This record gives sequence, structure tokens and C-alpha cells, in this order.
Amino acid sequence: MTSPEPTDADDPTDPVLIRRAQWARLTTVGQRIGYALFAAALVAFFIGLVVGWGSGVTTIVVACLVVGSIVLAPSIVFSYAVKAADRADREGDW
Repeated sequence: MTSPEPTDADDPTDPVLIRRAQWARLTTVGQRIGYALFAAALVAFFIGLVVGWGSGVTTIVVACLVVGSIVLAPSIVFSYAVKAADRADREGDW
């Protein structure tokens, strides 16, 4: 069995593939930051329950949830876009 012929999608110097890989890395970082902020909000919430609830705890929880949502939502959307573009390249159904 012979290996398939290389296609343009396998070209490591293709600027589209390089840019797509950059977006994939950026979305991964964004998702990690967003989920980490959600985890920080959860930890702050439970610390506030145990230690005592104050305006500082409320500010931390709300800020982590808002910033986490602002970072995470676009990261998820763009990661689906990168995956869809990769799948379209593999299947050739542009």
C-alpha cells in the first residue's frame, strides 16, 4: 500500500495553516484562562461561605465570573471554527 500523495494542506509553510495554528494556540490559552477564572470564582465563593461573606469576596467572585466569561466565550467559538476549518481541509468539502 502506498502512502497518499502530499497535498497543499500538508505544506508546513502554508500561511493559512500557520495562522490557523496560531489561532488554535490562542484559543487554548483563552480557554485555560477562562476556566481558571471560573475555578477562582468558585474557590472564592466557598472561602466566603466559610470565613465570612464581605464586599471583597463578592467583588472577587463577580469579577472572576465576568472576566472569565468575556475570555472564555470567544475562545470556545473560535476553537470550533479552527476545528471546522481543519475538518473541511481533511475532507475537502469547502
